[in-house]
Amino acid sequence: METALACLLAYLVGSIPNGLVFGKLLWHVDLREHGSHNIGATNAWRTLGKGPGFLIFVLDLLKGVIGVWFGAQIAGTPAAMVLGGMFAIIGHSCSLFLHFKGGKGVATGLGVIAMLMPPVTVIVFLTWLVIVYLTRYVSLGSIVAAALVPILAWYFGYPCEYLAFSLLAAVLIIVRHRSNIQRLLAGNENKIQAGHR
Repeated sequence: METALACLLAYLVGSIPNGLVFGKLLWHVDLREHGSHNIGATNAWRTLGKGPGFLIFVLDLLKGVIGVWFGAQIAGTPAAMVLGGMFAIIGHSCSLFLHFKGGKGVATGLGVIAMLMPPVTVIVFLTWLVIVYLTRYVSLGSIVAAALVPILAWYFGYPCEYLAFSLLAAVLIIVRHRSNIQRLLAGNENKIQAGHR
């Protein structure tokens, strides 16, 4: 019962559409009508600038942190922590408040692994940073980083619950990037501009 409650709360927190809410509230912009039409940090960065993009990134990352925290505080088991994080990602990607649509789960997933596997987080984030810096493709960095998580979780010997989470989250994030993968293969994926605002 405690684990189910933690998952429900994590899903509800994950469902909060930070990009949509703060885009409208602070900048009077509906991110769904601009750029990639996504409510996540990358589209916020492209549409509103670095500051707003960073704010949305942090807020979405905190969803993952809070999801794991719910699992730890309410149920107190590794499985509950993993499920709390997973439901936060699901909430972000399939938001209750957006007719079960949403973002791609990268920032929220990073928040989850930051709570569960700090060394993996550092390596994954640095890998993402290098790829984005060299190629200007945020999507490519996100796809590679997501695929790297289960490999690193296995390498560092984390429990099977964490490894299972890593695999599921990686699949979810990569599937959510399928349109980006098509554009990358076609050579017409959007690049992020280094000096944008």
